[in-house]
Amino acid sequence: MDILFLLIPLSVALVLVILGGLWWAIDRGQFDDVEREGERILHGD
Repeated sequence: MDILFLLIPLSVALVLVILGGLWWAIDRGQFDDVEREGERILHGD
């Protein structure tokens, strides 16, 4: 039972870190033009 007092806050912190990373990536425009980057690798120079 004591381990839950450690695991629950750690899992909440992990979720917040993941959501923060996702928000950062969206804010920086990482997902703006996904199709172009997928085609770029196929049309190598």
